[in-house]
Formats: sequence, structure tokens, C-alpha cells
Amino acid sequence: MGEARLTERLEVSLNTPAGQCTSSIEVPTTFVPVAALVQPMRRLGEEALALEEQKTLAAGKTISCRMGCAACCRMLVPISAPEAFALKETIGRLPPQRRQALSQRMAQTRSRLEQAGLLARLTEIAETERQRTDEEFDAINRDYYALRVPCPFLDNEVCSIYEDRPAACRELLVTTPAELCQDITANPVHPIPVTLRMSTVLALLWADVTGGPARLIPLPLALEWADRHTADGHNTWPGAQLLEKALDKVWQILNDAFHDRAHQPSGQLPPKPA
Repeated sequence: MGEARLTERLEVSLNTPAGQCTSSIEVPTTFVPVAALVQPMRRLGEEALALEEQKTLAAGKTISCRMGCAACCRMLVPISAPEAFALKETIGRLPPQRRQALSQRMAQTRSRLEQAGLLARLTEIAETERQRTDEEFDAINRDYYALRVPCPFLDNEVCSIYEDRPAACRELLVTTPAELCQDITANPVHPIPVTLRMSTVLALLWADVTGGPARLIPLPLALEWADRHTADGHNTWPGAQLLEKALDKVWQILNDAFHDRAHQPSGQLPPKPA
């Protein structure tokens, strides 16, 4: 049996543009890999997102996204390095038959991307040591979406890793009719605002602890990227130190958000997370 992991429970309160949220986070007191923070940080992100949902509903709008609505599963999903390592662990726990089926879908996706000339571009994004600009991501996002390649984790139009899906998938919620999402380039699709994107928080955390760029990895290449960087995924840090660094990234993002909305009467700087 593995050694029991000691944890400490902390209450974290955040002031966001949509209101205040409080979340209970269990942080390991031992040395842990950075992937150990993925689940608690996702939960914190979901707490903040719930406030945006409540604000949207209070304004009389309807959130049209439902489980099984898979139009957005043809978009290029960026995930952070910690999420890639956590995803590898998730897939490793699947029964052999499910892993084999997933491996076949991954190979089909890879082949289609290669035929379209996108595989090399996506691999370069995953492996680059240079910080990419939003404009560079936008260009490849458009080319990827034009292919309408289904996510390799999509099984009969349902996410096969729904409980462990990336933060970016959790954060995309729209108020326009679901049918408009079938072609977001031709239709006006309105997502709800998301101030706190946990993929960005975790990417910034990874950059902090490794000294590299705030890396975002295209989801179809995440497992092979994690395989190539297995040694990096096994590096460990004190759990409390990782959480402090992650919360510092959260505070920076919220601080910037309040500055951006400073023209509003209610705009105020949030306190640094405890």
C-alpha cells in the first residue's frame, strides 16, 4: 500500500467581479507533483464560475449548455502542463478496453491533423520555449475549428472523461441557443464572462516552478506530451508552497480584472487570497 498523504484544509475566500466565493481546499503537507493541485484549483474555479452563472441567470438569461451538447467539442482546447499530467493519471486508471478504444481515437485524430498540415504546428505550440501570443493561438484555433475534428475523448457525442474534463471545457458556457454553436464563425455566440480561467492559473504556476513559458498544450496532444515529459511530471514541491504560488496567480488575475473594470462604480481591488 502507498504511503498516506497528509493534508491540511484551508478556507480560501476570493472577491471576484461577480461577487465573493469561499472554497475549502485540502493541500498536501508533504512534497507532491504539481498535478496534485489540479483538482482543488478546478474546484476553486468552479466556485468562481458559479457566481458568474448566478449573475447571468439573475439578468434573465438562460445558459443553454447541457451534458451531451458536443458542438464545442470540435474546438481546440488548450490545457496546462499540470492538467496534462493529471489527465495521463486519469487515463491510466481506465480499464484496458477503454484505454485501447481511446488510443485508437487518438491515433485517428493525430492522422487527420497530420493530413491537414496542423500536427507540426500544434506540436510546436506544445513544445515551444517561447511565450506564444494570443494572435498566434487565434490563427491556429481558426484552422483547427475549420476541420471540425471531434475531441478524441468524445464517445457517441458524450465526453468520456466528463468528471475529469479540462478546466477550459468547464468554463465555456453560452447564453445563445445551442444550435448556433454548430458554426461559431457564422453565428453570434455569446459566452458568459469568465474572469478566473484555471488553465491559465495552472499554466502560470507551471511557468513559475519550471522557469519556462506559461505553456498551454493542445488537448489532442496532451497525453503524448505528458509521456515525453514524464520526468518533469514526477518533480515534487511542498504542497503548501505550490498552493501559495497558485493562489498568487489567482490574485494577480483578479487584480487585473478589477483594474479593467475600475470605471464601474462598484470596482474595487480584491484582497489577496488567504
